[in-house]
Amino acid sequence: MRCEPMDFSRRAHLRERMDEPCTYKEFRACLHDLEKVNTMLRGYKPSLDWVSRLLREYPDPVHIVDVGCGGGGMLRAIQAWAHMHHRTLRLTGIDLNPHAARACQEFSANCSEIEWITGNAFSYDDARSADIIMSSLLTHHLAEHEIVRFLAWMEENTIVGWFVNDLRRSPISYYSFKSLAWVMRWHPFVRHDGPVSIRRSFLPEDWVRMCTAAGLRMSEVEILEMPFGRLCISRRKQ
Repeated sequence: MRCEPMDFSRRAHLRERMDEPCTYKEFRACLHDLEKVNTMLRGYKPSLDWVSRLLREYPDPVHIVDVGCGGGGMLRAIQAWAHMHHRTLRLTGIDLNPHAARACQEFSANCSEIEWITGNAFSYDDARSADIIMSSLLTHHLAEHEIVRFLAWMEENTIVGWFVNDLRRSPISYYSFKSLAWVMRWHPFVRHDGPVSIRRSFLPEDWVRMCTAAGLRMSEVEILEMPFGRLCISRRKQ
């Protein structure tokens, strides 16, 4: 039977295994390998570069909130930068998955000052104290109307600005990651979800549409395509 070629011009509506119920052991093992993926493919670099540029212009204390923090790798990278530059930051990671906070605490034994919260970011009581809100590999898990709400929520609550770090949908990224994940023998969740995540992700024109729907002026929003199939959307308010 002949297989039809995949259509990357449209976002695929597929399920990821990490979005389904699983044991803590499975979740932790998946996050452990995702940390390897982000290290190898420099997934934290776009966010860290953007945040570090802003931090050079603002005095302490600065409150950074990471929504959909997963295993907490992004905030640990920011904290390492802060320690290197003798900065004192308030760092908060929020994730819906009840396993996430436990994994973050376990992975962050030397970063006990980071606060890990289980829950919905929209219900976070201290959101208005956030100078910077960011997310990494979160938005492709959401429906478009949820992303529009998320963009509007970040715009309403942040003082300095916000940064979204996610994937760009493309056949090159899809097949490259699929091959790499198989060669590296990463966790089965990663091997399945990585390519699915790419197919669920967006193109620059999708972000223009969603930002506009959130009431943002595109002249004030930056959309950047980064190496290794990343697509980053940001807004600096000050």
